[in-house]
Amino acid sequence: MATKWNLDPAHSEITFKVKHMMISNIKGSFRTFNAEIETEDDSFQNAKTTATIDVDSIFTNNTDRDNHLKSAEFFNAEANPKITFEADSLNSSVTGNITLNGITKPITLDVDFGGINVDPWGNTKAGFSFEGKINRKDFGLNWNAALEAGGVMVGEDVKIAGELQFVKA
Repeated sequence: MATKWNLDPAHSEITFKVKHMMISNIKGSFRTFNAEIETEDDSFQNAKTTATIDVDSIFTNNTDRDNHLKSAEFFNAEANPKITFEADSLNSSVTGNITLNGITKPITLDVDFGGINVDPWGNTKAGFSFEGKINRKDFGLNWNAALEAGGVMVGEDVKIAGELQFVKA
């Protein structure tokens, strides 16, 4: 019998970093997202994972930049309000399909299973950390600007990471 694990959003985060002006990284996060895992046992090895991220919840600590990222030049949040991820196995890595800006591609993320524990209220919880990267141009996020000294404003590789805690249903 399958066991369902629901995301604990109060103890979870999804972040990203991208090179800015080729000299430093800009970090951002998504404030609204959901995920669930269905598994046959507590090893999570053949777990089915689904996640949905609300593009409109992007936060980089700069309102103008956030609005630009939501625009048609990047995520096109009006036409593509969600980023989705689906995978059918979970080990030290997870390979699944991510749909971003209306384009679906496979992605592999490194995963660290933090373990299972019971909180003071009797809820069984499981924790995971993940990281990986995508090339934003693979998803049609092509906007850029040339810099006077050479190079570009925004790097192509986007590092993504997350700390996710799930509650056994």
